[in-house]
Amino acid sequence: MDEEHSPDNNGKLLPDLKLDARQAQGFISFFKTLPNDARALRFFDRKDYYTVHGENAGFIAKTYYRTTTALRQLGNANDGISSVSVSRNMFENIARDLLLDRTDHTIEVYEGSGSNWRLTKAGTPGNIGSFEDVLFANNDMQDAPVTIALFPSLRENQCTVGLSYVDLTNQKLGLAEFLDDSQFTNVESVLVALGCKECLLPMENGKSMEFKNLHDVMSRCGVLLTERKKTEFKSRDLVQDLSRIIRGSIEPVRELLSEFQLALSALGAVLSYVDLLADDCNYGNYTIQKYSLDRYMRLDSAAIRALNILESKTDANKNFSLLGLMNRTCTAGMGKRLLNRWLKQPLLDVDDINFRLDMVQTFVDDVELRQTLRQQLKRMPDIERLTHNLRKRAANLSPVIKLYQACNRLPYIKSALEHYEGQFSPLIRKKYICPLQHWLDKDQLNMFIDLVDTAVDVNHIDSGEYMISPGYDEALALLKDKLDAVEQQIYNLHKETANDLDLSIDKSLKLEKGSQFGHVFRITKKEEQKVRKTLNTHFIVLETRKDGVKFTNTKLKKLGDQYQKILNEYTSRQKDLVLRVVDTSATFSMIFEDSARLLSELDVLLSFADLTVSSPVPYVRPEITGSDEGDIILEGCRHPCVEAQDGVNFIPNDCNLVRGNSWLQIITGPNMGGKSTFIRQVGVNVLMAQIGCFVPCDRASVSVRDCIFARVGAGDCQLRGVSTFMQEMLETASILKGATEKSLIIIDELGRGTSTYDGFGY
Repeated sequence: MDEEHSPDNNGKLLPDLKLDARQAQGFISFFKTLPNDARALRFFDRKDYYTVHGENAGFIAKTYYRTTTALRQLGNANDGISSVSVSRNMFENIARDLLLDRTDHTIEVYEGSGSNWRLTKAGTPGNIGSFEDVLFANNDMQDAPVTIALFPSLRENQCTVGLSYVDLTNQKLGLAEFLDDSQFTNVESVLVALGCKECLLPMENGKSMEFKNLHDVMSRCGVLLTERKKTEFKSRDLVQDLSRIIRGSIEPVRELLSEFQLALSALGAVLSYVDLLADDCNYGNYTIQKYSLDRYMRLDSAAIRALNILESKTDANKNFSLLGLMNRTCTAGMGKRLLNRWLKQPLLDVDDINFRLDMVQTFVDDVELRQTLRQQLKRMPDIERLTHNLRKRAANLSPVIKLYQACNRLPYIKSALEHYEGQFSPLIRKKYICPLQHWLDKDQLNMFIDLVDTAVDVNHIDSGEYMISPGYDEALALLKDKLDAVEQQIYNLHKETANDLDLSIDKSLKLEKGSQFGHVFRITKKEEQKVRKTLNTHFIVLETRKDGVKFTNTKLKKLGDQYQKILNEYTSRQKDLVLRVVDTSATFSMIFEDSARLLSELDVLLSFADLTVSSPVPYVRPEITGSDEGDIILEGCRHPCVEAQDGVNFIPNDCNLVRGNSWLQIITGPNMGGKSTFIRQVGVNVLMAQIGCFVPCDRASVSVRDCIFARVGAGDCQLRGVSTFMQEMLETASILKGATEKSLIIIDELGRGTSTYDGFGY
């Protein structure tokens, strides 16, 4: 099958699909047997590129090529199908968009020919394991995708929700069971906090009108809803299944499961859907925990959007979002992922918040400590990602070497922390120095370092060559000796040939090795004239090009073949040993995970400190009080994202929310007067304070809020028969049902009618 390229209207080169009539008809017959699935985008692997057909082809053409001229007709006019071809690079871009950003489609990849095709890869936004090599080959791993299963039960106008989730990247399972209102506000807060990408729901509930609001929640949160048979939501044999994948003793797990009923059915569905038991790499590696809704501040999707917490593709610069502004992390990915998680999970415990603030205070005050730690963390790889690759049985030594290098940098981080002698040194010792010392003293870490020192040729690491040391294995050492002996014979022959031809070695007569001819001699075009007669009688000319003539003789060919045979054996033995070293290294995963947690936490806290001192006007430490004790006092308050924009001279404002006095404030003023900015900056400052960051104020005192609700902007929803005014009332009613006296509510322009003439905005 030959590949040609033709441009579409946008100038992109499209691989042309060239099939004869018989091949085309066979493929069309197969394609028409595939079941209908509106969510599935099916790609057919044609070796050098992919093709997409039917309605999927139209979607790809309009969404990614932005023109229907990319479409081709496969087959005749009567029973043919629309087709579009996709290059391998384009496929990677589409896969990243569908699985990481859009989260409204699944992907299937088929391999085969004619009428014989089979499904080889399938991926969903919550289960991207099959596509990790495509998604993260040249990109940082984003926030780990989480799949949730819900098992709701309506009784006497009360909804109880059983919930379970799986984080495949970090190998975690979670359980929760709680009451919820008709708007499913608790479910929404969990979806936001966990960064859920896909939600499993029993088919009966998925079609029930009573759960229409639940569907709306999924849509608002950008979560793919997947309906599964109710028979998959079962709790039978759960203990037996978990005993195979859970790390450590099963007895604590039995005790944990006894606290739940509906959540166990949800857990059964999750285990079945992601098929954890099918991969022995999962055995003994998962942890399971109870998820408590009361541990973090509740945020709904409206608050995430209103406060511009997460990054958007449409952001003109990184400072448009809170995540983009606050991300000063140094580690390769894991710090940013933790910051992303913290922003969606603000703390409620005053002591926990103050601990983070103490650490930020330390790094703000001690410039040398801050800069030294940040320099060390810049050299740290993405330990979470590397550990994940080890568990997946990576076929190369790269993750092993990078983890080895990370382990060797831990003493420098510990030493920098030990030099700090300020007021928070006892906290730093307890939280960071003692764990680091424990790992450095622990036999496990030393065993891993010794393993790499012994097994890997560390002398070539700096040059990027990751190979097993010949001395690690007797058979490999023997093959290496043979290889060196043959290489020496080839070198001797090179010198002998140079003498015979009266040419200087390497300068005029070069020895080269390539995939086409193996070992060959090469002389320049200039020298060819001098030795042409000798070449014709004693040597075999292989190739004549502008850069010279390649030739060989029987001795060189024999030695080259011998060298290649030994090299193949050596390479094969290397691969076996690499897999053995990777398998052994994977047994140290727990210590890598612990160090990743500590280092990523340090990274984020240092990022907060760097943001504090590098802002146009330095931030201040907020005073944190209990939710029942204090008020929200923000003096000289600013919006961090707005003041960071070029050319902005921000005018600070005060906000005094005093219980019983000014706990409700109505903000009025002219258009473009800054009302919306002021309202949002109050929410942003409270959120920043509760994740443990300094805030852009002259002085701040924040009493802990249990949730932030936001109703900012609305539009008609004609498909649901809801006007702007009705939409606002529904959202406000939802806030009133979910809010408590400890909540912060942000409402921007409430009460407008269906046009600007019908009502007033407040």
